[in-house]
Amino acid sequence: MSARIIDGKAIAATLRAKIRQYVAELGYQPGLAVILVGDNPASTVYVRNKDRAAREAGIAARTIRLPAATSEAELLATVAALNDDPSVDGILVQLPLPEQIRAQAVIDAIDPAKDVDGLTQVNAGRLLAGVRGLVPCTPLGVMKLLAAAGVSLTGARALVLGRSVLVGKPVAALLTAADATVTLAHSRSRDLPAECRRAEVVVAAVGRPEMVRGDWIAPGAVVIDVGINRLPEGRLVGDVAFAECAAVAGAITPVPGGVGPMTIACLLENTVTAAMLRRA
Repeated sequence: MSARIIDGKAIAATLRAKIRQYVAELGYQPGLAVILVGDNPASTVYVRNKDRAAREAGIAARTIRLPAATSEAELLATVAALNDDPSVDGILVQLPLPEQIRAQAVIDAIDPAKDVDGLTQVNAGRLLAGVRGLVPCTPLGVMKLLAAAGVSLTGARALVLGRSVLVGKPVAALLTAADATVTLAHSRSRDLPAECRRAEVVVAAVGRPEMVRGDWIAPGAVVIDVGINRLPEGRLVGDVAFAECAAVAGAITPVPGGVGPMTIACLLENTVTAAMLRRA
Protein backbone atom coordinates (compact mmCIF):
# COMPACT_ATOMS: atom_id res chain seq x y z
CA MET A 1 0.00 0.00 0.00
CA SER A 2 1.40 3.38 -1.03
CA ALA A 3 -1.60 5.69 -0.59
CA ARG A 4 -1.96 8.03 2.36
CA ILE A 5 -5.06 7.09 4.36
CA ILE A 6 -7.55 9.93 4.85
CA ASP A 7 -8.79 9.16 8.35
CA GLY A 8 -12.42 10.26 8.40
CA LYS A 9 -12.91 9.03 11.93
CA ALA A 10 -10.17 11.31 13.28
CA ILE A 11 -11.22 14.29 11.14
CA ALA A 12 -14.84 13.86 12.26
CA ALA A 13 -13.78 13.66 15.91
CA THR A 14 -11.93 16.97 15.55
CA LEU A 15 -14.97 18.59 13.91
CA ARG A 16 -17.31 17.26 16.59
CA ALA A 17 -15.06 18.63 19.32
CA LYS A 18 -15.11 22.07 17.67
CA ILE A 19 -18.91 21.92 17.39
CA ARG A 20 -19.24 20.93 21.05
CA GLN A 21 -17.08 23.89 22.11
CA TYR A 22 -18.99 26.25 19.81
CA VAL A 23 -22.38 25.11 21.09
CA ALA A 24 -21.20 25.59 24.68
CA GLU A 25 -20.48 29.24 23.87
CA LEU A 26 -23.69 29.94 21.91
CA GLY A 27 -25.88 30.92 24.83
CA TYR A 28 -28.72 28.68 23.65
CA GLN A 29 -29.14 24.99 22.78
CA PRO A 30 -29.85 24.09 19.15
CA GLY A 31 -32.60 21.51 18.72
CA LEU A 32 -32.62 18.53 16.38
CA ALA A 33 -35.62 16.26 15.72
CA VAL A 34 -35.20 12.97 13.85
CA ILE A 35 -38.22 11.04 12.58
CA LEU A 36 -37.88 7.27 12.26
CA VAL A 37 -40.73 5.41 10.56
CA GLY A 38 -40.75 1.65 11.02
CA ASP A 39 -38.05 -0.60 12.41
CA ASN A 40 -35.49 -0.96 9.62
CA PRO A 41 -32.45 -2.33 11.53
CA ALA A 42 -29.86 -0.19 9.71
CA SER A 43 -31.96 2.95 10.10
CA THR A 44 -32.44 2.25 13.80
CA VAL A 45 -28.67 2.05 14.28
CA TYR A 46 -28.06 5.22 12.25
CA VAL A 47 -30.65 7.16 14.22
CA ARG A 48 -29.27 5.97 17.55
CA ASN A 49 -25.78 7.08 16.51
CA LYS A 50 -27.07 10.47 15.38
CA ASP A 51 -28.94 10.97 18.63
CA ARG A 52 -25.90 10.09 20.73
CA ALA A 53 -23.58 12.31 18.70
CA ALA A 54 -25.98 15.26 18.94
CA ARG A 55 -26.30 14.94 22.70
CA GLU A 56 -22.53 14.71 23.08
CA ALA A 57 -22.24 17.97 21.12
CA GLY A 58 -24.68 19.73 23.43
CA ILE A 59 -27.56 19.69 20.94
CA ALA A 60 -31.07 19.00 22.25
CA ALA A 61 -31.87 15.83 20.30
CA ARG A 62 -35.07 13.87 20.15
CA THR A 63 -36.18 10.93 18.05
CA ILE A 64 -39.82 10.56 17.03
CA ARG A 65 -40.56 6.91 16.32
CA LEU A 66 -43.61 6.08 14.20
CA PRO A 67 -44.94 2.63 13.25
CA ALA A 68 -44.26 1.19 9.80
CA ALA A 69 -47.98 1.47 8.98
CA THR A 70 -47.92 5.27 9.39
CA SER A 71 -49.69 6.98 6.50
CA GLU A 72 -48.16 9.76 4.43
CA ALA A 73 -50.73 12.19 5.82
CA GLU A 74 -49.78 11.29 9.39
CA LEU A 75 -46.08 11.76 8.66
CA LEU A 76 -46.74 15.09 6.95
CA ALA A 77 -48.68 16.22 10.01
CA THR A 78 -45.71 15.31 12.22
CA VAL A 79 -43.37 17.29 9.99
CA ALA A 80 -45.75 20.28 10.02
CA ALA A 81 -45.82 20.26 13.82
CA LEU A 82 -42.01 20.28 13.95
CA ASN A 83 -41.89 23.10 11.40
CA ASP A 84 -44.01 25.17 13.80
CA ASP A 85 -42.04 24.20 16.92
CA PRO A 86 -39.66 27.05 17.83
CA SER A 87 -37.46 24.71 19.90
CA VAL A 88 -36.60 22.66 16.79
CA ASP A 89 -33.87 24.05 14.55
CA GLY A 90 -33.26 20.94 12.47
CA ILE A 91 -35.55 18.22 11.12
CA LEU A 92 -34.33 14.98 9.60
CA VAL A 93 -36.58 12.24 8.22
CA GLN A 94 -34.62 8.98 8.18
CA LEU A 95 -34.67 7.23 4.81
CA PRO A 96 -35.79 4.84 3.44
CA LEU A 97 -39.47 5.26 4.19
CA PRO A 98 -42.18 2.56 3.91
CA GLU A 99 -43.55 2.09 0.42
CA GLN A 100 -46.87 3.83 1.12
CA ILE A 101 -45.05 7.13 1.70
CA ARG A 102 -43.55 9.29 -1.07
CA ALA A 103 -40.15 10.29 0.26
CA GLN A 104 -39.77 13.46 -1.82
CA ALA A 105 -43.21 14.71 -0.79
CA VAL A 106 -42.21 14.39 2.85
CA ILE A 107 -38.78 15.94 2.35
CA ASP A 108 -40.25 18.93 0.54
CA ALA A 109 -42.71 19.45 3.41
CA ILE A 110 -39.78 20.25 5.71
CA ASP A 111 -39.17 23.95 6.29
CA PRO A 112 -36.03 24.63 4.18
CA ALA A 113 -34.60 26.60 7.11
CA LYS A 114 -34.77 23.39 9.20
CA ASP A 115 -33.74 20.98 6.43
CA VAL A 116 -30.47 19.79 7.99
CA ASP A 117 -30.20 16.96 5.45
CA GLY A 118 -30.17 19.59 2.68
CA LEU A 119 -32.55 17.54 0.52
CA THR A 120 -35.49 19.87 -0.09
CA GLN A 121 -35.82 21.21 -3.61
CA VAL A 122 -35.29 24.70 -2.20
CA ASN A 123 -31.88 23.84 -0.73
CA ALA A 124 -30.93 21.80 -3.79
CA GLY A 125 -31.70 24.86 -5.93
CA ARG A 126 -29.68 27.10 -3.65
CA LEU A 127 -26.70 24.79 -3.97
CA LEU A 128 -26.84 24.85 -7.77
CA ALA A 129 -27.32 28.63 -7.79
CA GLY A 130 -24.40 29.19 -5.45
CA VAL A 131 -26.68 30.75 -2.83
CA ARG A 132 -26.11 30.02 0.84
CA GLY A 133 -28.27 27.19 2.13
CA LEU A 134 -28.08 23.88 3.98
CA VAL A 135 -25.90 21.37 2.09
CA PRO A 136 -26.47 17.58 2.18
CA CYS A 137 -24.38 16.05 4.95
CA THR A 138 -22.47 13.37 3.05
CA PRO A 139 -21.38 15.67 0.18
CA LEU A 140 -20.37 18.29 2.74
CA GLY A 141 -18.35 15.61 4.52
CA VAL A 142 -16.61 14.68 1.26
CA MET A 143 -15.52 18.29 0.77
CA LYS A 144 -14.24 18.54 4.34
CA LEU A 145 -12.20 15.35 3.88
CA LEU A 146 -10.61 16.78 0.74
CA ALA A 147 -9.83 20.03 2.55
CA ALA A 148 -8.38 18.24 5.58
CA ALA A 149 -6.20 16.15 3.27
CA GLY A 150 -4.86 19.33 1.67
CA VAL A 151 -6.18 18.49 -1.80
CA SER A 152 -6.03 21.46 -4.18
CA LEU A 153 -9.22 21.44 -6.26
CA THR A 154 -8.67 24.54 -8.38
CA GLY A 155 -8.48 23.32 -11.95
CA ALA A 156 -8.25 19.68 -10.87
CA ARG A 157 -9.95 17.02 -12.96
CA ALA A 158 -12.57 15.44 -10.70
CA LEU A 159 -14.81 12.49 -11.47
CA VAL A 160 -17.99 11.82 -9.51
CA LEU A 161 -19.16 8.27 -10.07
CA GLY A 162 -22.91 8.18 -9.38
CA ARG A 163 -25.60 10.78 -10.04
CA SER A 164 -27.96 10.41 -7.09
CA VAL A 165 -29.65 13.46 -5.59
CA LEU A 166 -28.35 12.35 -2.19
CA VAL A 167 -24.65 12.35 -3.05
CA GLY A 168 -23.55 12.42 -6.69
CA LYS A 169 -25.23 15.57 -7.95
CA PRO A 170 -24.57 17.68 -4.83
CA VAL A 171 -20.91 16.57 -4.70
CA ALA A 172 -20.54 17.55 -8.36
CA ALA A 173 -22.03 20.98 -7.59
CA LEU A 174 -19.71 21.50 -4.61
CA LEU A 175 -16.64 20.46 -6.60
CA THR A 176 -17.66 22.82 -9.39
CA ALA A 177 -18.04 25.64 -6.88
CA ALA A 178 -14.51 24.82 -5.68
CA ASP A 179 -13.25 25.42 -9.26
CA ALA A 180 -12.60 21.77 -10.13
CA THR A 181 -13.24 20.53 -13.66
CA VAL A 182 -15.98 18.01 -12.98
CA THR A 183 -17.26 14.96 -14.84
CA LEU A 184 -20.42 13.28 -13.53
CA ALA A 185 -20.35 9.64 -14.61
CA HIS A 186 -22.98 6.95 -14.13
CA SER A 187 -24.06 3.47 -15.18
CA ARG A 188 -24.65 4.55 -18.80
CA SER A 189 -21.37 6.37 -19.22
CA ARG A 190 -19.12 4.87 -21.89
CA ASP A 191 -15.85 3.33 -20.72
CA LEU A 192 -15.97 4.16 -17.01
CA PRO A 193 -12.42 2.89 -16.39
CA ALA A 194 -11.06 5.39 -18.91
CA GLU A 195 -13.08 8.21 -17.34
CA CYS A 196 -11.61 7.34 -13.94
CA ARG A 197 -8.05 7.19 -15.24
CA ARG A 198 -8.32 10.80 -16.44
CA ALA A 199 -9.28 12.05 -12.97
CA GLU A 200 -7.04 13.48 -10.28
CA VAL A 201 -9.89 13.20 -7.77
CA VAL A 202 -12.38 10.29 -7.83
CA VAL A 203 -15.53 10.30 -5.67
CA ALA A 204 -17.22 6.89 -5.86
CA ALA A 205 -20.91 6.82 -4.87
CA VAL A 206 -22.60 4.07 -6.84
CA GLY A 207 -23.61 1.54 -4.18
CA ARG A 208 -21.87 -1.38 -5.90
CA PRO A 209 -19.32 -3.25 -3.80
CA GLU A 210 -15.71 -2.85 -4.96
CA MET A 211 -16.75 -1.72 -8.44
CA VAL A 212 -13.78 0.62 -8.90
CA ARG A 213 -10.65 -1.46 -9.50
CA GLY A 214 -7.01 -0.56 -9.08
CA ASP A 215 -6.35 -0.25 -12.80
CA TRP A 216 -9.10 2.39 -13.01
CA ILE A 217 -7.10 4.82 -10.87
CA ALA A 218 -4.45 7.22 -12.15
CA PRO A 219 -1.18 7.07 -10.19
CA GLY A 220 -1.31 9.57 -7.33
CA ALA A 221 -5.04 10.30 -7.63
CA VAL A 222 -7.17 11.05 -4.55
CA VAL A 223 -9.98 8.52 -4.02
CA ILE A 224 -13.01 9.24 -1.82
CA ASP A 225 -15.15 6.14 -1.30
CA VAL A 226 -18.71 7.04 -0.29
CA GLY A 227 -20.08 3.52 -0.64
CA ILE A 228 -20.81 1.18 2.22
CA ASN A 229 -21.89 -2.32 1.28
CA ARG A 230 -22.24 -5.44 3.39
CA LEU A 231 -21.04 -8.62 1.68
CA PRO A 232 -22.83 -11.96 2.28
CA GLU A 233 -20.17 -12.99 4.80
CA GLY A 234 -20.87 -9.80 6.76
CA ARG A 235 -17.78 -7.78 5.81
CA LEU A 236 -18.25 -4.07 5.05
CA VAL A 237 -16.67 -2.78 1.85
CA GLY A 238 -16.94 0.39 -0.18
CA ASP A 239 -17.52 1.00 -3.87
CA VAL A 240 -13.74 0.88 -4.34
CA ALA A 241 -11.52 -2.21 -4.24
CA PHE A 242 -9.48 -0.73 -1.41
CA ALA A 243 -6.25 -2.73 -1.51
CA GLU A 244 -5.93 -2.49 -5.29
CA CYS A 245 -6.66 1.23 -5.40
CA ALA A 246 -4.50 2.05 -2.36
CA ALA A 247 -1.52 0.56 -4.20
CA VAL A 248 -1.93 3.19 -6.94
CA ALA A 249 -3.63 6.22 -5.38
CA GLY A 250 -1.93 9.11 -3.64
CA ALA A 251 -4.60 9.27 -0.92
CA ILE A 252 -7.71 7.22 -0.17
CA THR A 253 -10.53 6.93 2.37
CA PRO A 254 -11.15 3.56 4.04
CA VAL A 255 -14.50 1.84 4.56
CA PRO A 256 -15.49 1.92 7.32
CA GLY A 257 -13.86 4.96 8.91
CA GLY A 258 -13.84 7.33 5.96
CA VAL A 259 -16.88 9.25 4.77
CA GLY A 260 -19.34 7.67 7.23
CA PRO A 261 -18.20 9.46 10.40
CA MET A 262 -18.15 12.77 8.51
CA THR A 263 -21.83 12.47 7.60
CA ILE A 264 -22.91 12.57 11.25
CA ALA A 265 -20.42 15.34 12.11
CA CYS A 266 -21.77 17.43 9.24
CA LEU A 267 -25.34 16.82 10.42
CA LEU A 268 -24.34 18.39 13.74
CA GLU A 269 -22.70 21.30 11.95
CA ASN A 270 -25.81 21.81 9.79
CA THR A 271 -28.00 21.84 12.91
CA VAL A 272 -25.87 24.58 14.47
CA THR A 273 -25.84 26.49 11.17
CA ALA A 274 -29.64 26.23 10.92
CA ALA A 275 -30.01 27.45 14.51
CA MET A 276 -27.77 30.45 13.88
CA LEU A 277 -29.49 31.42 10.62
CA ARG A 278 -32.93 31.16 12.20
CA ARG A 279 -31.86 33.42 15.07
CA ALA A 280 -29.92 35.91 12.92
